[in-house]
Amino acid sequence: MARKIASPSSFDFYQNNTNLKWIILVVSVLISIGSIYFTDILVKELKEREGNQVRLFARALEYSINDTENNIVFITEEIINKNNFIPTILTDKKGAIVFSNNIDLDPTWSKSKKDEYLQAELASMKKSFQPIEILLKDPATQKVFDKQYVYYKNSFLLTQLIVYPYIQILVLSIFGFISYLAFNYSRTAEQNQVWVGLTKETAHQLGTPISSLMAWIEVLRDDPDIRNKGIVEELDKDIRKLQMVTERFSSIGSAPTLRSENVYSLVNRVVGYLQPRVSSKINFEVYTLSETIHAMIHPPLFEWVLENLCKNAIDAMGSTGTIAIKILRGNEGKVLIDISDTGKGIPKTILSNVFKPGFTTKKRGWGLGLTLAKRIIELYHQGKIFVKSSEENEGTTFRIELKSSTN
Repeated sequence: MARKIASPSSFDFYQNNTNLKWIILVVSVLISIGSIYFTDILVKELKEREGNQVRLFARALEYSINDTENNIVFITEEIINKNNFIPTILTDKKGAIVFSNNIDLDPTWSKSKKDEYLQAELASMKKSFQPIEILLKDPATQKVFDKQYVYYKNSFLLTQLIVYPYIQILVLSIFGFISYLAFNYSRTAEQNQVWVGLTKETAHQLGTPISSLMAWIEVLRDDPDIRNKGIVEELDKDIRKLQMVTERFSSIGSAPTLRSENVYSLVNRVVGYLQPRVSSKINFEVYTLSETIHAMIHPPLFEWVLENLCKNAIDAMGSTGTIAIKILRGNEGKVLIDISDTGKGIPKTILSNVFKPGFTTKKRGWGLGLTLAKRIIELYHQGKIFVKSSEENEGTTFRIELKSSTN
């Protein structure tokens, strides 16, 4: 069973960062829900208060209409005229508008346009609240001879209060999104500096021992007891490989030059180097429908990716099995390279973590191989690399997508 080993603290920070994001998201959602909840309470209270005010306004209006005495000045001045913020419309029982209050009408409008606007407002009020009925009575007999209705809707202040929490959430979301982008950018910039610094220093440190080994190779060439045993030739291959590794490390952090390369030849070159250096029980198979498929590649870096995937496959198979590499032409000018193994596979629970820095299922290792592979393919080759399929105890297939350099 694959297991995740303990990683350096700097890697733990980045791995645990996902949990931190979820915590921040949950807290933000709770704050938003709380804001909406308490605002909703205020809105309901204010709605009820405005409803009571409109009902009082309607009763005062009814009283002033039905009262023929001159003792309604206080009602008119202190109740009816004081309603200067709740939009209201008074209609007769047939729905004709008698008068309106607190509805903005442009004085330059024509009468027909004003009537059209008031009818639209009336339709909106009918959808908002039930009208308040006003009974018109005969002053002498107190019998009801007609009815009128007061329609109303939320005041502008109440409407603002209803919309406010959603605007607040929108502003917080925009701020959170910008903060998230800024945090990710700074984290990516920091990671880039770490990668570049590490690789440049590694290339520098390799330079001296490689030069020394090259000198010892020349000494061994002059030894007649070693010259014809093939040892010098194999050592020379390894030194050239170390030189290529140094070039790879030097290329990290700078923009590599891509050129058209025969993918089939490049893959076979990597396989040819790896085959004599791994267990004889590991079988490499390379398939293609055409040996002339070309793609835009930086050979040293791309070979690094292939070697890394093959070595991971060997580890997953326990030094016994088959690595199959298929080279295909894809749609939209793409070249597809599938690297499959017959190893133990990757559990679905950790598939999303395989390219993260510091993640590894090996007992030893820093968990940087696939992270660098992803960086090389996506950043430098403008391609894609992902796990195409994986089944436990059956194997894994990684897919690389590159830009074709042929029609």
